[in-house]
Amino acid sequence: MTPKGFLVSVGGAEDKGTDLEKGIIDRNRLAFFELGILKNIVSLIKPFQEPLVEVITTASMIPDEVAENYMDAFSKLDCLNVGHLRIRNREDAMKPEFLERIKKCNCVMFSGGNQLRLSSIFGGTEILSLIRQKYMDEHFVIAGTSAGAMAMSNTMIYEGNADKAHLKGEVKITTGLGFMQDVVIDSHFDKRGRFNRLAQAVAAQPGALGIGLGEDTGVIVRNGTELQVIGSGSVVIIDGKYIEYNNIADVRFGHPISIENIVVHMLSNGDKFETATRKYTGLEVVIMDDDES
Repeated sequence: MTPKGFLVSVGGAEDKGTDLEKGIIDRNRLAFFELGILKNIVSLIKPFQEPLVEVITTASMIPDEVAENYMDAFSKLDCLNVGHLRIRNREDAMKPEFLERIKKCNCVMFSGGNQLRLSSIFGGTEILSLIRQKYMDEHFVIAGTSAGAMAMSNTMIYEGNADKAHLKGEVKITTGLGFMQDVVIDSHFDKRGRFNRLAQAVAAQPGALGIGLGEDTGVIVRNGTELQVIGSGSVVIIDGKYIEYNNIADVRFGHPISIENIVVHMLSNGDKFETATRKYTGLEVVIMDDDES
């Protein structure tokens, strides 16, 4: 079944319009108001007359500060109906009032932090089932940044030191929130040098396509499999389908792994990629409102 909703996975550190407060600069205005990550999210929910966004800060240890930052950023884009779902544990996740708020909203935004908090708190809950249902059946947007992006896939990296990621066993994998199948997502990809980390995850499960998201960069996912890159940086796709030699099953823990014939794609703003066929499918202009094009 093809989802009717949209996923927006972001590599973290997305532009929240803070530079505008230091003085209005044309370049900053263009980056935030027309081309920015949050602008793209707002554009996706524009069909609704008064769209409601719920920010979910479960992954963060400073939830109120994070929620306030997003409320401020969305308000700059004239998206004023933004709430904060302050879910800190599984007991909170089962509260009927939070379930009702999800029923009424048009978009959820999972903040950064610790992705294992997201999977361990939301796993198996009615609220997660409702979010999945709305994504499948409605024009509904699920956005996530950093940890919130990494948790979107069924296969999720929850730990792994980049400096040791070439060694077997240094990358820890578990089950994520399952909004997207057959992919594994990593964030802060360029800045934190996480190529080896994602490559080991793909070597362990070559059927999963690796998606490495740079900071202030993300992908919009349409129809469950169609990726479009947004933001100012790059997205790296690691494809293990054609791997030939792969010693990850045989080498001892703590020893370097070897992988032959892994395929890497590098994409930037507007590029499109189809995960089902694992093919680059072209370039598309970033989302903009009709009166801005």
